[in-house]
Amino acid sequence: MTIKPNILISDPSLRDGNHAVRHQLTASQIERYCRLADAAGVPIVEVGHGNGIGASSLQLGLAAANDHQILSAARSALKRSLLGIHIIPGFATVDKDLKPALDAGVDVFRVAAHCTEADLTERFINFARNNGKTAYGVLMMSHMASPAVLLEEARKMEAYGAETLIIMDSAGHYLPNDVRERIETLVGGLGIPVGFHAHNNLGCAIANSITAVDAGATVLDGCARGFGAGAGNAQLEVLIAVLQKLGYETGIDLYGVLDLADFAEKELMDVVPTISSTSIVSGLSGVFSGFLKPATRIAEEYGVDARDIFFELGRRGVVAGQEDLILEVAQELARDKQVA
Repeated sequence: MTIKPNILISDPSLRDGNHAVRHQLTASQIERYCRLADAAGVPIVEVGHGNGIGASSLQLGLAAANDHQILSAARSALKRSLLGIHIIPGFATVDKDLKPALDAGVDVFRVAAHCTEADLTERFINFARNNGKTAYGVLMMSHMASPAVLLEEARKMEAYGAETLIIMDSAGHYLPNDVRERIETLVGGLGIPVGFHAHNNLGCAIANSITAVDAGATVLDGCARGFGAGAGNAQLEVLIAVLQKLGYETGIDLYGVLDLADFAEKELMDVVPTISSTSIVSGLSGVFSGFLKPATRIAEEYGVDARDIFFELGRRGVVAGQEDLILEVAQELARDKQVA
């Protein structure tokens, strides 16, 4: 009988989910969620602005609670669960953001970069490791690089000291075979654990997550009731149930995570994530899921089709942090419409 590995679950509901509510989660909501997550035995709870620590801004969205308030609320509630943060160099700096996070008691520093820009993460990974903290390397928008390029970038992060490597399907663009090819390449070429972060734009988040495990991944991200950008993430409670059915251990109490999901739906969300027509196009075009709300709003303002915006953004290879191009594309589409 084959012994199946334990699967480490990280829950970014209070970070990725912040995209879905325009970064308006309050310190009180964060504290209450963390208490339930801790009681359910969720190993890692990730908190912060949708784009990570230090990202609250007019361009990316002003958060209702600042980083200090968010981290303090989470730290006060987490006794067993580890506290994690998402870090994008450029939005965050070592002095302004990582040092206060260290003082606030963050356990897991997930240092993220666009899938071809791992070089930017070296100082941040080094900081976490040199201060005795766990450091993950995270490659975002991973569908925009081949498996060979992903492995090359992942090896840089491993050399910098990353203890785990996560690839993100930030646009919800993958089908299971895409995931298998990439995870098998990474598992075969790295000496550290590999993980996967799914989005559900094409309805494949759970299938893709299980495929990742079958291909050798031992770390998965999941959000309560799918709470996340675009069509949402792999639904945490479903993920736990399916892993349990398949014989994998996660250490998470099923009833506890079901209660956590019910709380998230009632107390955190404006609406439960769904696969809308626009989010399908977002997935097909390979555009960052966090663009769904601003693209929809700007499309209505300029009287253009949000789906056209997404396909044009995809053609241009736009990534997170280039939100200003949503407006530029909408204006161009509006001018073309008037000429026609």
